[in-house]
Amino acid sequence: MSAIGRPGPVKTRRFTELQNQKPQHCLEVHAAERVATMVAMAGTANRKIESYEDFTKVHALLLAASGLPERLHRSLFEKLSGESFDGGEHFQIEPCKDGRQRRLVLKSPSMAKDSDVFLVDHAWTFRLSDAYKQLREVPGLAERMGSLMCVDVDVSSDEVNDERCVAEVLEIEVGEAKEKGDGTLRWLELEELHIDDDMLLSLALPTRFPELVALSLLGNKLTSAEVVVQEVIKFKHLKGIWLNNNPVLKNCDSDLAGVILKELPELEIYNSTFTSNFGEWALGFCAGLYGNDNPGNADQADTPLHTVSDLDLSNRNIHNLIKKAFSPICLPSLSYLNIRGNPLEQNSVCDLLDLLRRFPCLRSLEVDIPGPLGGSAIEILEALPNISELNGISASKILETRKHVIDSILLPRLPEWTPKEPLADRIINAMWQYVMTYRLADEEKLDETSVWYVMDELGSALRHSDEPNFRVAPFLFMPEGNLASAVSYSILWPTQNVLKDDECTRDFLLGIGEDKQRSARLTAWFDTPENYFIRAYEKHNQELLSTSLIPTTMKSSETRSIRRPDRCPLRVYTDIPHVEEYLTHPAFAITKEPKDADIIWTSVQVDEDMKKATGITDQQYINQFPFEACLVMKHHLAETIQKAHGSPLWLQPTYNLETHLSQLIGDYFVRKKVALDNLWILKPWNMARTIDTTVTDNLPAIIRLMETGPKICQKYIERPALFQGKKFDLRYIVLVRSMHPLDTFLSDCFWVRIANNQYSLDRSSLFEYETHFTVMNYRGGINHKNSNDFVREFEEEHHVKWLDIHTRVRKMIRSVFEAAAVAHPEMHSPKSRAMYGVDVMLDNSYQPKLLEVTYCPDCARACKYDMELVVGEGGVAKSHDFFNNVFRCLFLDEFSQVSPL
Repeated sequence: MSAIGRPGPVKTRRFTELQNQKPQHCLEVHAAERVATMVAMAGTANRKIESYEDFTKVHALLLAASGLPERLHRSLFEKLSGESFDGGEHFQIEPCKDGRQRRLVLKSPSMAKDSDVFLVDHAWTFRLSDAYKQLREVPGLAERMGSLMCVDVDVSSDEVNDERCVAEVLEIEVGEAKEKGDGTLRWLELEELHIDDDMLLSLALPTRFPELVALSLLGNKLTSAEVVVQEVIKFKHLKGIWLNNNPVLKNCDSDLAGVILKELPELEIYNSTFTSNFGEWALGFCAGLYGNDNPGNADQADTPLHTVSDLDLSNRNIHNLIKKAFSPICLPSLSYLNIRGNPLEQNSVCDLLDLLRRFPCLRSLEVDIPGPLGGSAIEILEALPNISELNGISASKILETRKHVIDSILLPRLPEWTPKEPLADRIINAMWQYVMTYRLADEEKLDETSVWYVMDELGSALRHSDEPNFRVAPFLFMPEGNLASAVSYSILWPTQNVLKDDECTRDFLLGIGEDKQRSARLTAWFDTPENYFIRAYEKHNQELLSTSLIPTTMKSSETRSIRRPDRCPLRVYTDIPHVEEYLTHPAFAITKEPKDADIIWTSVQVDEDMKKATGITDQQYINQFPFEACLVMKHHLAETIQKAHGSPLWLQPTYNLETHLSQLIGDYFVRKKVALDNLWILKPWNMARTIDTTVTDNLPAIIRLMETGPKICQKYIERPALFQGKKFDLRYIVLVRSMHPLDTFLSDCFWVRIANNQYSLDRSSLFEYETHFTVMNYRGGINHKNSNDFVREFEEEHHVKWLDIHTRVRKMIRSVFEAAAVAHPEMHSPKSRAMYGVDVMLDNSYQPKLLEVTYCPDCARACKYDMELVVGEGGVAKSHDFFNNVFRCLFLDEFSQVSPL
């Protein structure tokens, strides 16, 4: 869906099937990564930079990738050679948003397009896994980053906790009431004064100030609902009560609200939201008529709303807008109305449009789209012909461009923190609005993990615009002509003519259009309309809930042995050392030539090019199924299961960020509204060993991490079953002999992988690989545990029967392969027989959760250790027989230490 709107400071646009492929070993790369990849090719020259000609030859690809105009190349060379950071002579950094952000303005008289280039230093360069550690250990880093990101000051006042301060406030309020009128206090604000339950009782506010119309106790330390109700309901004339940010609301807000509203039927505002009894006073408060200077009397007879021209009713939780006080008679001068963030579910679209149509002066309207007035801006304007501006956009422009979903100026997403939150935590939370990324490479390979960096104070002060006047690009300068000597910078140059005092801006999503979800990705920096995303999530979720497995005919196994009639051994070609070493059954013989083999057992993809190069034919058996990407690539696995089963309990909510970012954002907002856990794990589509995998509860982080390659975002299992306090998962081996009819076996051998550290959800622990991940083959030390010892100790620790858990796991694994058989019948091939690894985790209710399915899984552990079996027929699985049993099941129709699914 296309859209228009603008996140300040300048305008911005707003809102707007499974491929037939096998696993691929490449990723779509972010522009910055493409730049870094080219560095390796440029760096092969090993030419020391002594002249401008040397510079352009060595950095030719980098210069082209940066987009810097050729006329500025020499200037860049000179500044790099002389380390000239002259931006301070032309630009000025200014605070904005009450000191919560900074912006960059031009202080030179003017600057023409493409007239100069400036070096921007990188204040912090890091890999994500090291970020928290560096902030705690590198001297001065946290202080500089805290200042740069404007999170080094507290937004709340210093603590005071004595009654004398409260008494002073009351004395001032009473004195002002006497000066302004009859001395009766009707409006009282006692905010963030550390008032607890005992102090509230001792203040005896109802006795001293019985005529109060409005009382704010926001941000105090009230914990007892009984005490709060006892005191508050004594105010019989109260119109507004604010108890926001008190501990008492965390546990019993709905119950507390119900009692207070029952006892105070005239109350119109409760905790900043409208009650069902709202009327003239609440509307007047939002219009700025009522406040400390003019509280309004409880028995006020006149109706001053007739003078109101602007009325902001956003986020007041209004369910029914059709009220006597909100009418053209009471508000005849109303010209601007904001009703964003209100459900208004008690009013139909037709009734609301009819009501708004009757306001004679209403010209400007702000409303969620889709929302209570429908899902189309064009239809709203056609129903309200007098409206000249909708969500900050002129009606004529909307009708001209035919944009259905539009939004106005988007407010920047400012980081939030508590006074006691450590500075490092604040930086980790805020840094996603500042960081940029690239990935290093050499002639051999692309680096597995991305490099993140924060530009210096000047570069970080550049804010976003869809119509920017500057451009920024990363640049690696190699003074010695090779990657080893590279120094990273960013380069900045004007792309438009800029005048003195103009704000300097860049496009945070340069080159990313609506085809790559530009509007949704802006949520990393701006407060985008939650309702839009929630609608997208609800539609997606409803589709999943209405999906069920299409019945298929599940025949008994008809797979036959492929043993030769002459009883000669079946020739096996393999590039897997464990198979070559341990496949010793006399019915099989290893051959070095693929073209001579009966069975191809390989770890690489066999495509047409490989067949031509090796002589492999369609008559040979192969350990791959066509289109098995629907199982072994994480985004396709989720799509396959959702297509067949909808949203089964054993699959955590999963989103392909390349296609379903809006739905993920909506899910995040829904969970946030009802205070559910919002911890998510991001996994690359097709990378193993947890490479580029991140656990976070930060929505901007989720969106920004898309820049390091295509990923799924999956709800994290925040409460897993633990083994001696540590997280673990289970690797199962599945043998597939046929997809139609479905003919699968589960090896009786499975193994457990255990994290090295005690499990924790502390924010700092999210960066600890050995706390949240279990694959230690490639980093850390392997915490090996024999399966039989694990099962025995797990049963003792948790008082459960493992066979019950195993039954649930078997059922889940069967369902996974049923999903593939139903959703992708094209997988069937009579010449395919394969082995897959299925990784499973248990939640704290001992229910299995699917993690992933892997092609040609690493079975080194099965070949290294003998295993006492705890499922199937029991006995001991000899390590040297593991692949013998696999091949016997798949190709000889003989079964040992496997069981049919």
